Amino acid sequence: MHKLFLNFFLLLTLLILPFSVFSHGDEDHEHEDENHEHAHNETAEESSSQLQSGIGWKVVRTVELGNSGKFVHLVLIDHSKHTDKTIYSAAINKLCNPNDEFCRIRFWSEERFVPEKASLTVEQNKQLRADYLINKAGGIHHLQWSCSVNPDRNNCF
Repeated sequence: MHKLFLNFFLLLTLLILPFSVFSHGDEDHEHEDENHEHAHNETAEESSSQLQSGIGWKVVRTVELGNSGKFVHLVLIDHSKHTDKTIYSAAINKLCNPNDEFCRIRFWSEERFVPEKASLTVEQNKQLRADYLINKAGGIHHLQWSCSVNPDRNNCF
């Protein structure tokens, strides 16, 4: 009996719902134009503030190095592809312009280790997969790999 009541109630709801949704469809709603414009502005703001990403990677956040005006991109690599160096290369090419005087990207494969600021804890440093740095003023241009990505002990950290 209980099951019959629930089925009846469900059927009744399914029959009434379409009428209630469309019951005032012909009425004019001035607030809809305002809401649509507000939603459009929010969407435009969100898309301009969205962080960059690509296949297998995304910028989690970009943080400033102290008050230097120089920024570090903190990037998450798809954990199942963290040994695919082409993903790192794609992120570097997207985030760093060849004309940049300074560009630094740090990569992790687990989001929980991506830091909130430029300095790293011991565990965050341990989980770092790669570190890319170009500083033309200092004559520095390197890409260092963790040993989990590049097992060459002479060229990994």
